[in-house]
Amino acid sequence: MTQASGDAQGTTADGPALPSPRLSPALRPARAILAGAQSGARTMEIDFRLTGMIGALIAIWIGFGYASNGTFLTPRNLYDVAVQSVPVAIMATGMVLIIVSRNIDLSVGSIMGLTAYTAAMTQRIWLTEDLHLAYGSWEIWLLAVLVAVVIGALIGAIQGGLIAYIGIPSFIVTLGGWFIWRGLIFKIQQGQTIAPMDQNFAVLGGNLSSGSAISDSGGAIGFWPTWIVALLLCAGIAYALISSGRKRAEYGFPVRPRWALFTLIGVGWAAVLYFAWVLNNYPLPPGLAQQFATKHNLANVPDIPVGLAVPVLILLAIALVMGYLTTRRPFGRYVFAIGGNPEAVTLAGINTKRTILGTFVLMGILCAIAGCIQTSRLDAGVTSTGTGYELLVIAAAVIGGTSFSGGIGTIQGAVLGAVLMQSLKAGMVTIGLDSPMQDVAIGSVLVFVVGLDTILRRRGR
Repeated sequence: MTQASGDAQGTTADGPALPSPRLSPALRPARAILAGAQSGARTMEIDFRLTGMIGALIAIWIGFGYASNGTFLTPRNLYDVAVQSVPVAIMATGMVLIIVSRNIDLSVGSIMGLTAYTAAMTQRIWLTEDLHLAYGSWEIWLLAVLVAVVIGALIGAIQGGLIAYIGIPSFIVTLGGWFIWRGLIFKIQQGQTIAPMDQNFAVLGGNLSSGSAISDSGGAIGFWPTWIVALLLCAGIAYALISSGRKRAEYGFPVRPRWALFTLIGVGWAAVLYFAWVLNNYPLPPGLAQQFATKHNLANVPDIPVGLAVPVLILLAIALVMGYLTTRRPFGRYVFAIGGNPEAVTLAGINTKRTILGTFVLMGILCAIAGCIQTSRLDAGVTSTGTGYELLVIAAAVIGGTSFSGGIGTIQGAVLGAVLMQSLKAGMVTIGLDSPMQDVAIGSVLVFVVGLDTILRRRGR
């Protein structure tokens, strides 16, 4: 027996049925579209979090582009945003593993600053003044980077050893490291600014006036190399998606239909090729182009496309290596397993202490690389390098989907988080928003994202 009222209510064999509210006819098409979109997304195995971040990034770019009358979306500005995102993005890929393993590293900004200052000291004083190497030779920049990386690895080993083998909480160890490594920066060379850097070293920061042998545009790789890198990335996207489908089929897991596979490949290709096209539409600034024409005795000033910046190329390489390490190697699986269930991992015979130590050593190396890039971009070793970066790196990892509860996080999400934050900062600068309000906006975005993540996880979505 049924009743007709505002709510449809009936009976079942077990008793009265729960009320089932009727959907307004005006909302039924919207609900059908949403259900179809959700079904299609599940079929294509789309990461909703990653897709949402990409959508947010596109919305930010369009919004600031409109607010700045198109200034934000110029190739020059997007080139600057990409280069400025690199140091935070590089360190965020390591912070993912730290947070996933249920730890934290508050010292990354200080490690970055110390290794950056050490790299400047190595090339300007230790190698040239003490060892009398010729300034400008290729050995100088290579040794400077090597010294910085070794120091970063040693710092990571010290902190990781105290955390993994002594059992001191990572918060305390890295908070102490924040003070110690920052203090050592001021003890070395009495905190004086060291400048300028070696021209070959300056290429690492994307400086267009660095005059490298890599290309006519200094710290960028130029027109044709940019298209070659783009095509290689397109091939990598296709290979990754196809090989992933084959592996799933081998183990009997459901796979994407062909239309979904080709759609994802097409979207990835379009994004990569568009980014390459934008960078190749950024010409070398007139002053530098004039210098190039004078150097090569050219009657007319050429139009030289800048292309992909060297630091962005370094970031792409690091992201690929970190992605491979976290998804295809035992080390990465162990880190995620530790974050998911530390007790079970220990009972399974995995050496958790060595794994935790490895994550902090890797974090120190990434901080050193980021420090070298930042020093190269500034063309000087300064004591303030890395100040406040620990918060930016943690924010980038968390905005990118890394969970403080451990066991969840992605490398590509951390990189996107860094780009999203830098886009926010650059956009606010473009429209004339002052620095305090920039901090307010970034802090609000961080709290909103973490809060939304907590609500969705609590609901089991």
